[in-house]
Amino acid sequence: MWHVGVLQPRDTDGMPTDTLKISRVAAANIAIALAVVMIKYAAYLVSGSVALFSDALESIVNVMTAVAAFAAIRISAKPADIDHPFGHHKAEFLAAMFEGAMIAVAAVLILLKARSALIEGVTLEHSGLGIGLNIIASVLNAGWAWLLINRGTRWRSPALVADGQHLVTDVITSAGVVGGVTLAVLTGWHLLDPLIATVVALNILWMGYRIAVQSMSRLLDQAASPEIEQQIRAVIEANGGGALQAHDIRTRQAGRALFIEFHLVVPGSMTVDDAHAICDRLEHAIENAILGSEVVIHVEPEYKAKPEQSGAVPL
Repeated sequence: MWHVGVLQPRDTDGMPTDTLKISRVAAANIAIALAVVMIKYAAYLVSGSVALFSDALESIVNVMTAVAAFAAIRISAKPADIDHPFGHHKAEFLAAMFEGAMIAVAAVLILLKARSALIEGVTLEHSGLGIGLNIIASVLNAGWAWLLINRGTRWRSPALVADGQHLVTDVITSAGVVGGVTLAVLTGWHLLDPLIATVVALNILWMGYRIAVQSMSRLLDQAASPEIEQQIRAVIEANGGGALQAHDIRTRQAGRALFIEFHLVVPGSMTVDDAHAICDRLEHAIENAILGSEVVIHVEPEYKAKPEQSGAVPL
């Protein structure tokens, strides 16, 4: 007998209650990304620095991925339907994969620009103003990155967290660019500028690869973290009174949703009503302890019990 948990509360439009605030942050993310790219591009125009160009180009990618994240968040919030009975949660992972692909494209464009500058040479002008503008954009990025990671973690939004992590690396990259361009100006070694751009390109290429690999793992139904799985076992142990054992506990993460299923062994003489009451108690306890979780329990008679060595939870 399978027993399915109650889905999380939804608003009047059929969307999860936290979707509106996540969407607002995602929309603001687009505006912030546009502001940053304009500031950084202005820094490149006044200075002619290929390194500052590379930083601006990465920020253009931020705009594109911010738009993709906003769309993915809206899609992932759609309720389950006939064609998608488990919902649309994985749309956020697709946005993160798109971000990784766009980062790779940006890296290639930066490498081409750096190659051209190495061959033709580069002259830095008004570098002080360009560096100052870049620092302003980086400070804005740093504050916004912290907010995205903080809110994304709290609201279980992979798209917001991925964007925040990308911005953190963007800030680190910008710090390196500012330091490198300053050194090039002070020493007069202007060829340092395209060399710095090359390093930036290789760095963000590695970052895009990591984001894509992580997103692919989650699309392939990556399990919850060991900490979350331990929490699930603890909640089952604390609220499974009347049952004999829980085993074959499995989890899979899909966007903000965490699907949990396990087998619950009860005495063979127990009535369906009593077994149902235990399942209800377990479902409510798990879903209250782990927000966004959806629980499915398979009830079995006592002869289906497994040895504790198999990872079973005695009750």
